[in-house]
Amino acid sequence: MSKRNRAMMIGSIGAGKSTLTHALLGHEAKAMKTQSLNYEDWIVDTPGEYTENPMYYKNIMATSLEVTHVLFIQDATKKKMIFPPGFSTGLNKLPIGVVTKADDDQADLSRAVKQLRKVIPKGPIVITSAVDRKGLDSIKELVTCNSLQEMRDYVEEEGNEEVIFNETLYK
Repeated sequence: MSKRNRAMMIGSIGAGKSTLTHALLGHEAKAMKTQSLNYEDWIVDTPGEYTENPMYYKNIMATSLEVTHVLFIQDATKKKMIFPPGFSTGLNKLPIGVVTKADDDQADLSRAVKQLRKVIPKGPIVITSAVDRKGLDSIKELVTCNSLQEMRDYVEEEGNEEVIFNETLYK
């Protein structure tokens, strides 16, 4: 992992941000409720309240100044989308959509991807499972990219069905 690139994870309470963080870093630790910003290696894990309550958006904005990428986390088992349409365009960082809990029996992957397409008008969306370790390498590779073009090229070269590159505004 490039030392100069750092990713911030944002998403609802219980969306799997901490579990995904542990999986990406190779830890077996049990995820606990994140109470404050957690900086670990190349990942900044944020409390779900930062995303669920617009009063905390200023915290997301301030923390985004410290990172190169923002991972927008959507739980595949939840119907509710907490991000407003086009939310990624308000942060001047490279966006990566991440669908979590793809291995769950209640997962609706197409709904989760559709929801993230509205949040990230242009950028990659990765379908993941921290349990099965699905999509983790793709996230790591995407965070090493320094432009949307590099991310698009990576997605096209990989030809991996768990990673798509969204380029249609509010499709």
